[in-house]
Amino acid sequence: MSVAIQCADLRVALGGREVLHGINLRLPAGRWTAVAGPNGAGKTTLLKALAQLLPAQGRVQLLEREAANWRPRERARALAWLGQGEGGAEDLLARDVVMLGRLPHQDWLGAASVEDHAAVRAAMEETQSWDWRARPLGELSGGERQRVLLARALAVRAPLLLMDEPLTHLDPPHQADWLAIVRRHVARGGTAISVLHEIGMALQADDLVLLARGRVVHHGACNDPATHRALESVFGERIAVHAVAGRWVALPQEAPLP
Repeated sequence: MSVAIQCADLRVALGGREVLHGINLRLPAGRWTAVAGPNGAGKTTLLKALAQLLPAQGRVQLLEREAANWRPRERARALAWLGQGEGGAEDLLARDVVMLGRLPHQDWLGAASVEDHAAVRAAMEETQSWDWRARPLGELSGGERQRVLLARALAVRAPLLLMDEPLTHLDPPHQADWLAIVRRHVARGGTAISVLHEIGMALQADDLVLLARGRVVHHGACNDPATHRALESVFGERIAVHAVAGRWVALPQEAPLP
């Protein structure tokens, strides 16, 4: 199986404090990997470091090439990013925000092509945001805005799709729609990596990476009982993994009485 992203001895320091402590990972291509762990575990920092959005020490490879050897526009065509709580562009129309995802494919100051417009429409229809394409981003609700930003990432049509807390502001039906979008991306041969607080949704991925205190404590298949035990442990036995209606879910556990 080919490797989409891998890192060796990856270290990141923020504000003079080391946040990631020598991370080693091999994330397979053509699969969806979820990243989970307690608050402050370093999940967002790891995703940003893999995407080359943070300075880091160690080695990172994208699609089996050294990350440092990628030209920025080339990397932007291969790796699409959906960040957490992204701001700005409030006055841009939704369709223009999504068109930003096509910039890596366009010539400098060149007009958008027929292919660019087709990619934008397809991405907005897939996220069910096409109907408000002519509305400014700042006028949209949190959930509507999130779907536009997801469409922007999809419009890149990159093989690597990295998403940090992509379910923010999405109600359960649209979370289910997001799940279907990710599975279609993988079915087309793409790779998805997502940081998720929604543990039940993370368990729907192919693989799960668990972080704690800036270190990987487990990396395994989501249907592996060892992964379930590691997940329960990393959250201090405050969740329990069960099979419900053919899916794995994580149910909260009450804290023991003192």
